[in-house]
Amino acid sequence: MRAARVDENQKEIVKALRDMGCSVQHLHAVGKGCPDLLVGYKGFNILLEIKDGRKSQSEQKLTPDQTIWHYGWRGHVDVVNTVESAILAVHRYARDLADLDDLK
Repeated sequence: MRAARVDENQKEIVKALRDMGCSVQHLHAVGKGCPDLLVGYKGFNILLEIKDGRKSQSEQKLTPDQTIWHYGWRGHVDVVNTVESAILAVHRYARDLADLDDLK
């Protein structure tokens, strides 16, 4: 089994998420297309797949295993490629879930 690759920007994304109060669990070692991070924020969980935004679009494509995993997953997962896109994804997801809670 090959070692899981970690995108170069993952460390800075994790730091930014933790700085905003998120808990972050690394999942990249799980393999088989599983997203890179499990993020907890304000009582919600979000899965993030990290791609390196400094690379070309073709180098940021999901791998075949990731494509299969994402297609089969019945929950929410975002693909992010910068600190800013990760923060936006977490805020957007938490806001959307809070809005659903308000409908109860």
